[in-house]
Amino acid sequence: MVSHTFTFRVRYAETDQMGTFYNARALEWFEVGRSELSRSMGLPYTEWEKRGAFLPLVEAGVKFKGTARYDDLLEMRVWTVEAGRVRLRFEYEIRHAGDNGRLVATGFTVHPLVDAQMRPMRLPDWVRSSMGLDGDAEA
Repeated sequence: MVSHTFTFRVRYAETDQMGTFYNARALEWFEVGRSELSRSMGLPYTEWEKRGAFLPLVEAGVKFKGTARYDDLLEMRVWTVEAGRVRLRFEYEIRHAGDNGRLVATGFTVHPLVDAQMRPMRLPDWVRSSMGLDGDAEA
């Protein structure tokens, strides 16, 4: 398993009238997390696309555990937990960077690996090795 942790701030545009982050932002933050994980492995998502591999989203889940307000410094941890022959699953945990690491949200996304014509493709060795996945994955 490969994981990556990074910090980011809640922007004003990401908050709602109640002063906390708008719930749909969690999915946008998850996308940032996947990009940061990939970049941390030396394989930015643009490189995946150059190699003809794309990751459309087919399933997502979010559990909201707390609030985050404008300018709060948050920490996200993202990691891969499961791979099938043609899919990847990412897990996410967002906490306050300070404030004793108070939990904000957890979640997951599932992505099949497809080619430019949206046909499923087996996870190539370069994906498996970069994500720290073994060869015993389920479909």
